[in-house]
Amino acid sequence: MKTEKATFAAGCFWGVQAAFGKIKGIVSTEAGYTGGHTKNPSYVQVCSGNTGHAEAVRIIFDPLVVSYEKLLNIFWKIHDPTQVDRQGPDFGSQYRSAIFYTSPVQKDEALSSKAKMQQNSSIPIATIIARASKFFRAEEYHQKYFEKNGSSCHT
Repeated sequence: MKTEKATFAAGCFWGVQAAFGKIKGIVSTEAGYTGGHTKNPSYVQVCSGNTGHAEAVRIIFDPLVVSYEKLLNIFWKIHDPTQVDRQGPDFGSQYRSAIFYTSPVQKDEALSSKAKMQQNSSIPIATIIARASKFFRAEEYHQKYFEKNGSSCHT
């Protein structure tokens, strides 16, 4: 099976991971940190707002089963992309809305989907679209948090 990677930041990574983990064609999900400047940051460091990282989820998916376009559609539905550096009660740059692309095709699809979202919104879409950088896996207790603890914050 040939897989692809996608990385999304949409607020707290617990809910993002839970939402994507339910989708057929997702091989694996991993909560972590990306988009910053600190090497191998901890949760405490990321929460300080000083590392530049976003809480994000890296997804490995089978493109023959689920398209990147479908993943983008899910991304837009599970959070409020008009919020700047916050989602719900969580605030700070680590909770920003971002799509981290891994190829020119993903970049084009992400930009196109953002443009479509903006056409349907009177509020500016705050989502950042950036090249994927080093992804740092979050501490084990963050992995599949809602599966382990029975709660949810995303639909």
